[in-house]
Amino acid sequence: MILEHRQELFTICCLIPLFMENLPTMLGEKGLIKKHELVKVIIQCLHSLGYRKSAACLESESSISFTSPEFELIKSQILNARWDDCVDSIYRIKELKDETRASALFLVFKQRLLECLSGGDDLSALALLQKQISALQVGKEKVHKLAYGILSLRETGLGEIKDDDICELRKRLLFELEMILPPPITLPERRLEYLVELAVYAQIDSCMYHNSFDTVSLYEDHYCGRDQIPTETTQVLTDHKNEVWFVQFSNSGNYLASSSSDCTAIIWEVLEDGKVTLKHILRSHQNPVSFVAWSPDDTMLLTCGNGEVLKLWDVETGTCKHTFGDHGFIVSSCAWFPDSKRLVCGSSDPEKGIYMWDHVGNEIKAWKGMRMPKVLDIAVTPDGENLVSIFAEKEIRIFHVETNNERVISEEHSITSLSISGDSKFLIVNLNSQEIHMWDIAGKWEKPLMYKGHRQLKYVIRSCFGGLNSTFIASGSENSQVYIWNRRGSRPIEVLSGHSMTVNCVSWNPRRPQMLASASDDRTIRIWGSSHSEKT
Repeated sequence: MILEHRQELFTICCLIPLFMENLPTMLGEKGLIKKHELVKVIIQCLHSLGYRKSAACLESESSISFTSPEFELIKSQILNARWDDCVDSIYRIKELKDETRASALFLVFKQRLLECLSGGDDLSALALLQKQISALQVGKEKVHKLAYGILSLRETGLGEIKDDDICELRKRLLFELEMILPPPITLPERRLEYLVELAVYAQIDSCMYHNSFDTVSLYEDHYCGRDQIPTETTQVLTDHKNEVWFVQFSNSGNYLASSSSDCTAIIWEVLEDGKVTLKHILRSHQNPVSFVAWSPDDTMLLTCGNGEVLKLWDVETGTCKHTFGDHGFIVSSCAWFPDSKRLVCGSSDPEKGIYMWDHVGNEIKAWKGMRMPKVLDIAVTPDGENLVSIFAEKEIRIFHVETNNERVISEEHSITSLSISGDSKFLIVNLNSQEIHMWDIAGKWEKPLMYKGHRQLKYVIRSCFGGLNSTFIASGSENSQVYIWNRRGSRPIEVLSGHSMTVNCVSWNPRRPQMLASASDDRTIRIWGSSHSEKT
């Protein structure tokens, strides 16, 4: 009995080395990378970079080919027109899903069909189309399209293909098969580049302060410090004589507009060195100016008087070009379409609703009536596809301009303001529950992302997207501070102190990711920059 156990143990010990030899060699600190797979993608990368001799040398030294034996066989069969063998080889690949197998066979049959017709073998081509291609589960429309295309070639006399062209078409077929056959039979195109890029993106994505156009080096792990975002006051603008309610950079980032309860709006110019200088003081409103909106081409500025009319200004001259509506029309907010020729405004008077005008004052369309609730805020996505508005304090309505489809998002608490991301994909709303909610405009999310930490209970506080790729959110606050979040986190990454009263509005420069402006009840506008910025 003991002897039998010893023999079994001896047999197992002999088999262990053989078993270990068949195990893949693992690389990396955590042992997650299979050596032969890494070598394969390196060889593929060398080929794609044009280093074919180096790729061949690595294949020879490692005895690893970046193409699988199955695909090498299929390649040989296609280049030598051994079509039946090629079909058999595809059927023998057990890992293929039925849909993938059918797609691969369709490509092979299509090439064979073309070559049959080119060689004058119409009967074989017809049999191939009727028996083999029609039997594939690739959709009747695809088969009919192929048949129609082949017949059209025959009728126009273009069915004959030269030998050189046939060779190129076979190479094209191999490329198409590489695209659809799964690993490990073929490798996805530029696999190593994709994996490296994914690793770089993951490092950028995990960097809470990433806000630079500079390329990321592969030589070291990526990390940004807080000096990449605006955290220091670089300038204080004091030309308004009362509370500053609104501030917004122009689309080019070369101008800044502000509005105040002193009944004026101011256009500021952003100089090359980042210094902000006064360009025009706009005096025409009889009431406090609560809102401004830049035309996408930055040549015009809209201003909304509080409980008053809407005015259009020429940015270069500072003159009022047009007044929209009459004194019975109470404007709450306004926005431009991307063509800089159409604009919309919303009214806090329920009977007035929403108006669309052209820039010379002609009414294009109106949404109004007794059932129309009052409009608190309005915006047009930068791509011009959606009109987003805040209705009846707690509703976000997303209206698709072309299809007239409308989607309503209901919030539990009152909404005070609205802002859209530069890529037209997201919106944020400030709530009087001391939260900012971010929703996707496409409507895929069931719940919003939430941002907390600032103070908002009584007043209208406005937030904005900003930084590189709209990565950050900034907001004013009733405690006289400016709050900055990375969109991926619900808690602020920076709290900026400097104002002495409520911060009503913030705006991030769309072309200078390290420049932010804030407007406050303390009658000032603060310009914020990175810790490396020069103060003026």
